[in-house]
Amino acid sequence: MIQAAGVPFDAEASLSELDGLAAEAAARGCRLAVFPEAYVGGYPRGFAFGSVFGSREPEGREWFRRYHDAAVDLNGSARRELERIAGAHDVLLVGGVIEKEGGTLYCTAVWVDPEQGLLNSRRKLMPTGAERIAWGSGDLSRPPVVQTRYGRIGVAICWENYMPLLRTYMYAQGVQIWCAPTADPRETWESTMRHIALEGRCFVLSSNQFIRRGDYPEDYPVGGAPSDVMCDGASMIVSPLGEVLAGPERERSTLLVADLDMGDIARGNLDFDPVGHYARADLFSLDVDTRPQAVLRSSAAP
Repeated sequence: MIQAAGVPFDAEASLSELDGLAAEAAARGCRLAVFPEAYVGGYPRGFAFGSVFGSREPEGREWFRRYHDAAVDLNGSARRELERIAGAHDVLLVGGVIEKEGGTLYCTAVWVDPEQGLLNSRRKLMPTGAERIAWGSGDLSRPPVVQTRYGRIGVAICWENYMPLLRTYMYAQGVQIWCAPTADPRETWESTMRHIALEGRCFVLSSNQFIRRGDYPEDYPVGGAPSDVMCDGASMIVSPLGEVLAGPERERSTLLVADLDMGDIARGNLDFDPVGHYARADLFSLDVDTRPQAVLRSSAAP
């Protein structure tokens, strides 16, 4: 788990930091590295872009412009740099970026393979609270669980982890390693991660930012001393039987490392399989719409 701040409002600097952290992870023998929600682009903690019911402030619009400028196009240079970092260090990267398409931003998760490049990307289904001011909603046209060289890796972004039907869909997709890039450091998050590991009989890898006020731009319109901690991380790694293998870490930016014995998944399935012998498929079913919920496009000839 990469528990680090990135550089809010500066994608290039965030990618440079990620490069160094991926190198450190590789030096410690890691082959999978999970970085936090909104690591590239930034999580604008404590700020709602000058928005209240009924009005928006000019200062907020200007900060949104800066935030939009720091977001990435996953068909452009940021994708190439993520692919370069993964290949250079032979590390499968999973984590969060702020993606832009036209005038809309999305909180997006990416899977980047050292050899195959960008395997998948998926936008957060439901931005939470004030996040809806800045981020659009995603869909399930791209799968939440992807087959990789290290097993079936799924991603649920932050409070997507509280969506019971999404969890059931991911279990049905055969998730083995559940990645949870998040911005939630509260003590209740630990119980959520342990519950999902037990419920899904999968490994759960939760990565969050450890970030201080001084990590944001000096003129960022949220008060506090540079040393003030705005998010204390609490990243962690959990086994399929709910054992905490690493973390939660709340004191600093760091890497959390654990060896995953994939045989633990089958050991856990002895007495529970959420979509198998414990599912009661004769009583319950789940329908999932995987059609793209696309932005408007003109079909008229230019």
